[in-house]
This record gives sequence, C-alpha cells and structure tokens, in this order.
Amino acid sequence: MTSPLRVVAVSGGMQRPSRATALAEHLLDLMAEQVPCERRLIELGQLAPQFVGAAWRSQLPEAVELELAAIERADVLVVATPVYRGSYTGLFKHFFDFIGQDALVDVPVLLAATGGSDRHALMIDHQLRPLFSFFQARTLPLGVYATDKDFVAYQLHAEDLLQRARLAVQRALPLLELTRQALPKVAGTTAAA
Repeated sequence: MTSPLRVVAVSGGMQRPSRATALAEHLLDLMAEQVPCERRLIELGQLAPQFVGAAWRSQLPEAVELELAAIERADVLVVATPVYRGSYTGLFKHFFDFIGQDALVDVPVLLAATGGSDRHALMIDHQLRPLFSFFQARTLPLGVYATDKDFVAYQLHAEDLLQRARLAVQRALPLLELTRQALPKVAGTTAAA
C-alpha cells in the first residue's frame, strides 16, 4: 500500500478569518476527497510575528523552522495568497525566501489567490507561477482566483468559484496520482503481483 500524500497548504492571509485561508482549506478538502493524504495548513498571518524580523533562516525560532521543514517535505503544495497591489504580499514572499532553493523541485503546486476585484486574476500567472518556477516546482494547470463577492461570511459561496476549484483539483489528479505512486510503500504490505 502506498503512503498518503503529504499535502501542505500555505495561506498568506494576514487576518483571521481570512478568505485566502478559506480558499486553501477548501482546496485541501477537495484533494482529500480524491486521494489519501495527510493535510497541514500553515497560516502566515498567525506565524508572522515570529519571522518578520529575521534576515536569515538561522535566526528563525523552532516553530517557524518546523513549518518550513513541512513545506520542504511536502509531496503537494497548495498556496493561497491575497493580492496586494497587484502581487502576493511581501510577507508571503519573505516566508518563501527561507525555503531551500532545491527543496520544491518537481513538487506539484496548486496556485490560488483572492482579491477585491477580477482585475487581479492574472496575478496567478504573472506573479505566483514565476515564483514557483524558480523553485522548479510543477505548478498545476489551473489556478483558482476568487474575489470578495465569491464569499459569504468567509465561506466560498459562488457556484462559478466552486466549479473552478473542483476543476482545478480534477485536472491535478493525474499528476497527484503519479506523485503518490512514487512514494515509498507503507511497511508491512506487499505489492500485488
């Protein structure tokens, strides 16, 4: 039997509740419905006070180091960030600056963002995709962008958004299955002949 995928979601939301966090959690739920996985959510807004003043990874406290290590060990990443002035937040970028340059090679990444209007929708392709291309990660084919009007009380509400999220996960499934098949087998089981 194959080990479950380690799926780590990172929300760049600064507050709680957060639309970016709600979107990340929804995408995690959709993945968990399709493939066996161990889920972890990292909320940068809650973690920020522990890393904003650090210039080097060696300056980070253990709590932040544990979250970075979880990302570097992830089989799949889900990243969701609010759009701020046409890009991801500075805090989001600062956090990913601590990730090892080769730690995400070939890791599938589902990209998502939230913004005040549709005019920021291309941020996924023009900002997030190049960032994760630098890491040589495998950005998944469809990103998920949501505006404020797609939520009610910080819950996904708009049917178009819900369909887009489902489609993004469906389109990711072949790569997720390949990733899962490449994982080590769980001890005590044998492969079928």
